[in-house]
Amino acid sequence: MTDFSRRGFLALTGVGLVSACQNTVIGNGVGSNGGAQIDARVRETQAYLFGKFPGTQQLANRSSGILTMPLVTEAGFGFGGAYGRGVLEIKGAKVDYYSATKASIGFQIGAQQYAHMLFFTTDQALQDFRRSPGWAASADIRYATPDEGGSIGKETTELDPVIAFVFGQQGLMAGATLSGVKYTRIIV
Repeated sequence: MTDFSRRGFLALTGVGLVSACQNTVIGNGVGSNGGAQIDARVRETQAYLFGKFPGTQQLANRSSGILTMPLVTEAGFGFGGAYGRGVLEIKGAKVDYYSATKASIGFQIGAQQYAHMLFFTTDQALQDFRRSPGWAASADIRYATPDEGGSIGKETTELDPVIAFVFGQQGLMAGATLSGVKYTRIIV
């Protein structure tokens, strides 16, 4: 009987996850309904957020653009990652599809799914996002909590060029990590 190392286990698990994601999450071959599925989820996600937190509708009306990521799946055990797809809209018109990819390392265990929206409150922030080959979330973002959703006001949008609103979390994820999120334009 051979010894199976942790590295071998992690490599085998990673290969299995990637191949599973290829057909379910990432696979958007010609003739697939990937774009229609993302569009439907975006409409549902926005209806939920604007209905539950009316202040977000006012924020959306004042924003230069909105990136809606209706379903992001995250899992981790030491090393972690997350992936989701969404739509960038400018003044209510769909302009591009994007993916969000997150990598993390640290003490963590669990899995969760959530939705998030990025509100670009200035034209410059939106232009910076669209011009970059892969835009990484950084200190330029202010994260709002669901409790603030009903009261996000004018002062917030004047101070913060990008506001991220994370909501609808399901599952359990615990730990302390270092992580980063990268947004990349995709074709579906």
